[in-house]
Amino acid sequence: MIDIFDKETGASMGEISEAQLKFLNDQLEEESLDDRDYYINPATLDAFQAKGADPALLALLREALGARE
Repeated sequence: MIDIFDKETGASMGEISEAQLKFLNDQLEEESLDDRDYYINPATLDAFQAKGADPALLALLREALGARE
C-alpha cells in the first residue's frame, strides 16, 4: 500500500493500492521527471469517474478534497 498526503495540510489522506497509483500516474500530468505532486479538483474527479476509476479511490479523493476547489 502507498500512503498519500495532502500537500496543503500535510495530513495523511489514506492508503492506495499499486493499481490505484498506476491509474493516477496514467491520468495526472507530471511537470518534470521527479515531480510527484498532483493537484485535483472536482472536475478532475468527475473525469476519473468517467474513465472508470476505482470507486474506493474516488471516495478517498473526494473526502480529502472536501469543499475545496
